[in-house]
Amino acid sequence: MILEHPSREALELFLQQHQGLFVQIIGLCEVVYVGRAASLTEMGEYVVMVKPDGSIQVHGARGVKPINWQPRTDSIRFTRDEDDRVVLMAERFKPDELVQITFHRTQLAIALELRDEKIFSLHGSELQMHIALKQDLQVLEEGLMLLEHELPVGVGDIDIFAQDAVGNLVVIEVKRSKANQEAVHQLERYVQAVRASLPNKTVRGFLAAPSISKPAHKQLEALGLEFKEFSALPQEDKALVQTDLFALV
Repeated sequence: MILEHPSREALELFLQQHQGLFVQIIGLCEVVYVGRAASLTEMGEYVVMVKPDGSIQVHGARGVKPINWQPRTDSIRFTRDEDDRVVLMAERFKPDELVQITFHRTQLAIALELRDEKIFSLHGSELQMHIALKQDLQVLEEGLMLLEHELPVGVGDIDIFAQDAVGNLVVIEVKRSKANQEAVHQLERYVQAVRASLPNKTVRGFLAAPSISKPAHKQLEALGLEFKEFSALPQEDKALVQTDLFALV
């Protein structure tokens, strides 16, 4: 549900009807906090976020941190002040704290039903990537067989140690985000350590990541190592990012 430039009556009804959802209110407001300390955020244009767990954040136009927030609340209610403005009252009982947000003029109000399980799965951790590879290494290359997981080699631990279809050893370094040149250096160290201990074996090196920087890819190829595009998400799940991240109510 989206409201553009709602009246005070429409904003109050909107907030009451959508309690328990993820709500954003953008507009001119002021914030007062009273509790273990006291603070006043002077009137300005802010983004107010009210999450389903009762936590509240107030963001300004700059910076990544909220200018005011409440990590948990026990009660959220909406009233009107003496000037008929909509007021959000968020209380916490232990310790005793109160955040009061007065809306002077609202540009936009949005209510969303976020699907937490989808958001979680969209950001695969490195551990999830390890688990996925241990279950099916052939997503990287047909014929790969797992030999060891987190194998210590003196210069560190190899994420995945495997064997390819023709018997060559494969050192696999896993990165959850875009691989850079440091990741290439790390993989090279592991490959050289294995080659030094097993001089009669052919040792390949894979860098498995969702993407790789151009300098890193160039360096990887110069060293005779390989990049394998991989994340913990199957492709069909990735396609849902734009359409299934959230639903408008």
